[in-house]
Amino acid sequence: FLATRKETGMSKSGKAYLNIKLMDKTGELEARIWDEADELSKNFERNDFVKIRGYAVVYQGGVQLNISDIAKIGNDAIAITDFLPTSSREPDEMMEKLESIIAGIKNNHIRKLLTAFLEDREIKNLLKLAPAAKSMHHPYLGGLLEHVLSLCKLIHNVTEHYQNIDKDLLLAGAILHDIGKLYELKFERAFDYSDEGRLLGHITIGISMIDKKLEAIPEFPEETAILLKHMLLSHHGYLEFGSPKRPKTVEAVILYYLDDMDSKIQSMQALIEKEKEVDSKWTSYHKLYDRYIYKGRYQGENETVDKNNKVELELFKK
Repeated sequence: FLATRKETGMSKSGKAYLNIKLMDKTGELEARIWDEADELSKNFERNDFVKIRGYAVVYQGGVQLNISDIAKIGNDAIAITDFLPTSSREPDEMMEKLESIIAGIKNNHIRKLLTAFLEDREIKNLLKLAPAAKSMHHPYLGGLLEHVLSLCKLIHNVTEHYQNIDKDLLLAGAILHDIGKLYELKFERAFDYSDEGRLLGHITIGISMIDKKLEAIPEFPEETAILLKHMLLSHHGYLEFGSPKRPKTVEAVILYYLDDMDSKIQSMQALIEKEKEVDSKWTSYHKLYDRYIYKGRYQGENETVDKNNKVELELFKK
């Protein structure tokens, strides 16, 4: 497991214990060390990979692991994808799709800028691994790239419906709006914020990354650069949500709403999927959205309804 939390607590009897959270790609598990806590605490630190011996108990309706022994595992003995949640899509397949989207951009300047990002080996490798967020939405390896591709697909649909939209600029905004998260977040072990991320944030980091790439493209139109950077600065929509500017172009407004929609739908569906076996039509309370989420009918009931509808349609045809 990956030990993502290590805290010392005190029992009612005044005895010290360790409060631990263990994690692998399947999820998280609460754990405690009740006996020899001081001694076993020397064996590992927070964010170490560990092997444990213990037994599971039911506590307050959930599973808790009582640990009797714990030891650190060397990094060379593990694969990070075994310990952190991962996108269901292959990173190389997603990257090929992104490269295809960029190749299809008609604006030569925008295509050249986006290509410069993917020609940067460090950025390309990080983009295949980065989560979209620490916990809010797409919080798994490859999540950022999955989120970007989802936005690109939505943009295709939106620009088919509305006229006079700069699709190339909008695609560039979608691809680069969270590019700063490559350095805002740390994901070598657990998902957390880097010092740069806490002090600057992904929007500021992203603007800096764009400016660096633009230095090598002196012919890039100044207005296009300003419009692109405005989309990064405004994609959270409101000052209180972290955007230093509110959206002031049609493309910036579209990006804000699509980004907000995609992130919310993904996180809501993830909670529904996580609790699909729970015997309730409602999820547990979602702190971020300040509400319970309706799960609807069980899949088995839906299948029955679908079969009945099929029979009715066949009878109608006769």
